Amino acid sequence: MDKRPASRPLHFFLAGRRFPSIVVFLFLVAFLLWYWISEPSLPQVSVSFTPPKQDVPPPPTWDWLKNWEQNLPQHDLHVSPPDGTTGRYVKFSNQAQQLGWNNILNEILMNAHLAHASGRGYVFPDYTWAGHHYPWSFSDEEKSQREWPPHTPLNALMSGPVAGGSWDVNDTTPRSISTAWFDVVCPHEARRYVHTSDLKQGMGDEPGDRIVTKWADFLRNAPERCIDIVPSSDDGFPQIFDIWLWGNTRLLPLWDSFSSSPVSRLLAASPIVKAAVDRNEYSFLPRTPRPAVKAGASAYDRVLSLHIRRGDYEGACKHFATWSSTFYGWNQLEFLPDRFIPPPGAEWGKNTPENFEIYMRRCLPSLEDVARKIRHARDNYGGDLDVVYILTNEKGEWLDELMDLLMNDGWSSVKTSKDLILESAEQKEVSMAIDMDIARRAGVFIGNGWSSFTSNIVHRRLVDGKSPMSVRFY
Repeated sequence: MDKRPASRPLHFFLAGRRFPSIVVFLFLVAFLLWYWISEPSLPQVSVSFTPPKQDVPPPPTWDWLKNWEQNLPQHDLHVSPPDGTTGRYVKFSNQAQQLGWNNILNEILMNAHLAHASGRGYVFPDYTWAGHHYPWSFSDEEKSQREWPPHTPLNALMSGPVAGGSWDVNDTTPRSISTAWFDVVCPHEARRYVHTSDLKQGMGDEPGDRIVTKWADFLRNAPERCIDIVPSSDDGFPQIFDIWLWGNTRLLPLWDSFSSSPVSRLLAASPIVKAAVDRNEYSFLPRTPRPAVKAGASAYDRVLSLHIRRGDYEGACKHFATWSSTFYGWNQLEFLPDRFIPPPGAEWGKNTPENFEIYMRRCLPSLEDVARKIRHARDNYGGDLDVVYILTNEKGEWLDELMDLLMNDGWSSVKTSKDLILESAEQKEVSMAIDMDIARRAGVFIGNGWSSFTSNIVHRRLVDGKSPMSVRFY
């Protein structure tokens, strides 16, 4: 190791003479530099600063919103007809629970449509989560100390008559009431319990409009004020609008009446969802000059949104191919572009390798397939688009590569679900509804034809009056 030369006191160099102050200053600086450079090297100590870990906010209790729902004006025994103790109501205790939100939303909307068609008030439930979908995770001990499975008030996810809002002027249908209020206004001794098999038997292949007609006639003519539809023990899928209907073209005859129903027309995002969408609009503001062709007034009019389901969806896609499945729900509408007709050659529970390839390309598209569809949709759209928004459960290299590919294709901005700024635990809990509302507003939407999430976005867009050509599928 080099030895540092012995240093002399500074006053040795200054003794006997007065230097101008500037010279002294420069000499001092030079001396300190020499001292520092000649200092023997010391072991380097790496010091890093780790910011304190921020506490993850706990899930919302929703106490304020539960209180708000409890105090809806129709939740009053003395309210004027058609509500109150004279109101005619139907509760769907056969309704599915603990599934993904969009599977539940399908049924909520269709049951509310049926209730309205029969002149009865709909009994709206909380959304009951499947534990593995919930944004927070808990140990078994923690679950035992809280409400489990978790519940989210319906009015956190949506607004409108389905969730207790008002119907159109001169509509005499009772307003929807909560499950808790149904127990008050319709005590058990005042209810008629109807088992699903009482009416479903023999209707397995009936089109959707006939299913609604049969049930609506029954509910309209039943003299009892309070009807509770309960699952039959011999019915493996006891929903009135079950999975066999949603995955079949038998659903489509319902479109005209359902899409024009006040259930659809008056459906809206909740204030919590709206606030999050408005907060994130900054991310979608245009970054390019205003086009020669007049763009829409909303920033979202210049957005192309796409739903990409990956990861766990590969197994689902193989299942669809094995059983030669059609598209799901409203994705089957005949006037939409990019329709899918199952290719011939399949057998019961078995399909050809060529058909498997067709299914996988459209259900689990590659990077190139996605980019090609985006280019095609942009070229076929009459308006101006400059932002891509990706609704996805994908993360990692595949998503990074897609975003790079799109930026190289000339898009001014590419955003994903993970870029959203959610300002509260409440917004985090309803993030799937926030994603859905952004896709509803976007100029163009590209979805997965086998997805209930895509189907509900298609429904909202078409009811809003958006062009069928703005709805595309892989």
